[in-house]
Amino acid sequence: MSLVWRQVRRALCLETSSSRILKMCPSLSRASWASVNKFDLHTKPRMPPCDFSPERYQSLAYEHALEIHRQHLSPVATAYFQKPLLLHQGHMEWLFDSEGNRYLDFFSGIVTVSVGHCHPKVNAAAQKQLGCLWHTSSVFFHPPMHKYAEELSALLPEPLKVIFLVNSGSEANDLAMLMARAHSQHTDIISFRGAYHGCSPYTLGLTNIRTFKTKLLTGMGCQSTMCPDVFRGPWGGSHCRDSPVQTIRKCSCSPDCCQAKDQYIEQFKDTLNTSVSSSIAGFFAEPIQGVNGFVQYPKGFLKEAFELVRERGGVCIADEVQTGFGRLGSHFWGFQTHDVLPDIVTMAKGIGNGFPMAAVVTTQEIAKSLAKCLLHFNTFGGNPIACAIGSAVLEVIKEEKTQENSQEVGTYMLQKLAKLRDEFDIVGDVRGKGLLIGVEMVQDKMSCQPLSCEEVNQIHEDCKDMGLLVGRGGIFSQTFRIAPPMCITKPEADFAVEVFRSALIQHMERKAK
Repeated sequence: MSLVWRQVRRALCLETSSSRILKMCPSLSRASWASVNKFDLHTKPRMPPCDFSPERYQSLAYEHALEIHRQHLSPVATAYFQKPLLLHQGHMEWLFDSEGNRYLDFFSGIVTVSVGHCHPKVNAAAQKQLGCLWHTSSVFFHPPMHKYAEELSALLPEPLKVIFLVNSGSEANDLAMLMARAHSQHTDIISFRGAYHGCSPYTLGLTNIRTFKTKLLTGMGCQSTMCPDVFRGPWGGSHCRDSPVQTIRKCSCSPDCCQAKDQYIEQFKDTLNTSVSSSIAGFFAEPIQGVNGFVQYPKGFLKEAFELVRERGGVCIADEVQTGFGRLGSHFWGFQTHDVLPDIVTMAKGIGNGFPMAAVVTTQEIAKSLAKCLLHFNTFGGNPIACAIGSAVLEVIKEEKTQENSQEVGTYMLQKLAKLRDEFDIVGDVRGKGLLIGVEMVQDKMSCQPLSCEEVNQIHEDCKDMGLLVGRGGIFSQTFRIAPPMCITKPEADFAVEVFRSALIQHMERKAK
């Protein structure tokens, strides 16, 4: 019996058998909800306790901050919510705003806070380095950079052992593009539709989401190919994803043989045969698409695609900006879940737990190809503070077993969210691995048309009002992205699911009226 109906029963003070309730209303569609919308089901989920007390906010008044933003910061509207949050302090999985409200952070500053806001061990490492040496640039050596390079390289398989330290994911992917072209001596690079690889003039060519496209000339020599999305694409279904939760669409695949993969590979071959030259520079792929709503590919697709790219003289680049550092649970790197070995790996976000830091890791051979054509230099790459923080993050991941926690709590939450998908017609798909989870909203499961942005916005607001912060993604911003710090617990996952359920109930009430 669903929790929603247990709430109905409590509201009515009735002792009704679960079998009778399920016969009355097997799922919460709009029509069924109309019969119960008069009952008050807005029992606000109780937020789990937090043993941290934030400092009293004593900075800018909210309206003054808004005015400064209007006058002096970018006019591009990126802030969530009708009344944007003015955040004041963070502690592990918790955030506190200027009014003293507490929020459970299930988006981690866009999948960036890996081990927890202001983690004590990471804080201590940063403070120690701040008192020792801030900056040198790479024209001088310093121990934090060499120590971090040794630690990071130990986490990557041979021959991925040469590290270029930079400052952001876009910068890392810029450099990876240049490496691919320098090594192959070719120009064309392929990426998926729906991919996000950065917003710099160079990487905008790889990014294939309408929101980030411009009329200006950017990213020449880049070609998009079909995203093998087993939920929204033409092929794929209930056996195709490497996830504890499969799409509800049926398919004729078996667990050991994915026919959908074969269909999408034919589309990839078509791109190679018609849209690029006979020899290419490379292929970029996120192990799970990030900004597009944590979209997963059919099992075996990347492995076959990598082989086809290498036949054309190209190199294969895994963009681990959102998937790396154990977030997927089963493996430390996303590419490992596909049983592939890239030629170049880019990483950022979780690498520094929120501190600006990124890296490109490649082979000696590709690194030498870059050195032959460019004196690559980066003023802030390998900064002593960044490297000290990076080392502390790796230490916390190991000591606190955050990868294992991602696997356990992520799987637990995926399975609970799948039950919501079965209860609510507007929840079209639940997908992901570890603590990288997408919940795609639709008008109904029959059409799978995206739920309107206005309706998704309101559900998003309702979650925030109950103390839960989640992200958004997808071509139409129709997918909720769930990627909390990797320190979260099962009780906090329970709270998040209950908040989401309550927000869906409120949505159904509005629709019924």
